[in-house]
Amino acid sequence: MKRTFIIASSVVLAFFGLSSFSFNSDAFEISKQIEIFVSFYEKLNHNYVDPLNAGDLMNKAIKGITKELDPYTKFRTEKDILDSKIRQSGEFTGIGSGVFSKNGRLFISEPFQDFPADAAGMKAGDEIIQIDDIIVSEFKGQAKDLLRGEVGSEVTLKFIRQGETKTASITRGRIDVDAVPYYELLKDNIGYIVLQKFNKKASSETISAIKELKQRGATKIILDLRGNPGGLLTEAVNVCNIFIPKGQLIVNTESNIPNNIKTYKTKKAPVDLDIPLAVLVNDRSASASEIVSGVIQDLDRGVIIGSRSFGKGLVQSTKRLKYDTQLKVTTSRYFIPSGRCVQSLDYWNRDAYGRPVRVQKGDYKAFKTLNSGRTVYDGGGVYPDVVVGREKLSAIAKALNRERIIFNFATDYYYKHATVNVADFKVDDAIYTDFVAFVEKSKFKYETKTEELIEDLMVIAEKEEFDKNINPQIKALKKSLKERKESLISDHKKEISQLIADEILKRYHYREGMLKNHALNNEEVLEAQSVLLDQSRYGKILGR
Repeated sequence: MKRTFIIASSVVLAFFGLSSFSFNSDAFEISKQIEIFVSFYEKLNHNYVDPLNAGDLMNKAIKGITKELDPYTKFRTEKDILDSKIRQSGEFTGIGSGVFSKNGRLFISEPFQDFPADAAGMKAGDEIIQIDDIIVSEFKGQAKDLLRGEVGSEVTLKFIRQGETKTASITRGRIDVDAVPYYELLKDNIGYIVLQKFNKKASSETISAIKELKQRGATKIILDLRGNPGGLLTEAVNVCNIFIPKGQLIVNTESNIPNNIKTYKTKKAPVDLDIPLAVLVNDRSASASEIVSGVIQDLDRGVIIGSRSFGKGLVQSTKRLKYDTQLKVTTSRYFIPSGRCVQSLDYWNRDAYGRPVRVQKGDYKAFKTLNSGRTVYDGGGVYPDVVVGREKLSAIAKALNRERIIFNFATDYYYKHATVNVADFKVDDAIYTDFVAFVEKSKFKYETKTEELIEDLMVIAEKEEFDKNINPQIKALKKSLKERKESLISDHKKEISQLIADEILKRYHYREGMLKNHALNNEEVLEAQSVLLDQSRYGKILGR
């Protein structure tokens, strides 16, 4: 028990950085609370009916603290640190495939073109049931971690495809994930570049793409940041620098900790100051994507097209802790050249349900772009100069994705159809009718938040003996909701059709095929082309 007490003390002290105190204004209160915490755990451990695991409980206590702050402040284990390094570098070793777990089962989500899993014939939808000698369903940890290993090492997978059990031996390799997975010269000499993440290669790959496209005749550029969740702040600055002069302020960070107050400026000569530029964003463009799009907008350097971005104006840093662990902590807010911060959620003020409060439109503050004096706003992400497409994914589309209904339909479609044409493939009425039938057959259950609240209301009404009085109204409301739910898949046909098309295209032509189809047919891309080709409209939007 004494050893457990020492572990508890050292973990808590290490977390707060109080192995030795400096007597500031918080020192007494922190010291007091640590003493309370340690004495609490000592008594709990000594008296609890079952044995306690000190390590697990301490980890949960730490994560409980971070949960009260914001979703970006996290305690990181050694594995978490490795995953973060992989995301930032864009390189890892393994079989070269996306995987996902559902209900304890492991599936291939997407084999990466020309990497080991693809070379071994693995397909999206394959269910991996055994990795070497380990049965996936019996494995207690994260089974996907077993797919990693040294370059050149071999792993044997047993998997199920369309009801048939198969085996594949795969030699692990070095997997290089591109920050720019696709770029192409479109008609009318417009270069199109998809930047999907801000890892260490983001700016160098974007520069290489621009230079090649210009050599091929590009006189205008579309930079697609849709779905890009962000990454390294320094790479966001470097991407801005491609189009913006050396020495230009990009980001100021502000914090109550002086060491976290920083200024980021461009440090290099730009690649092209004058080429007409359109930047695409949507509700999944966040963090570094919002720095780039926001800066381009603030400096009137290009036109932003799409839908409102996510709204993450917070900066994180990593701090080393004991025993190869880390604290990833929100250290500051960032402000782009106009002086605005695009943070949309206030994690330090929460509603009655504990949810962070969203900044309301009425509370947005107005700012001016630096060259043309156009009005822009803070608080809700980057709002496009030209609005195209959905504001955000509908609840029904999210549910279909979450339950893998669209994914499973695409798998079913793939094994029933020989091929699809990249250039003009779309989900027509016949395919959508098949999808609706597939949804019904899959017994997809979609419970709305409204239905959850009605059930809560009935429980409360029963306790307060009002249930008999309101039952007729509740039944009528449930019937109305059921009828409305049945129409949702039809109401959101356009949105869901695009998600289905994307998944089907990846089955036949990998991610590159999906992106090529977007380049030729996507409404945001087509609108960007239209804006860039109309120089009068382009200049008017930018206030020139």
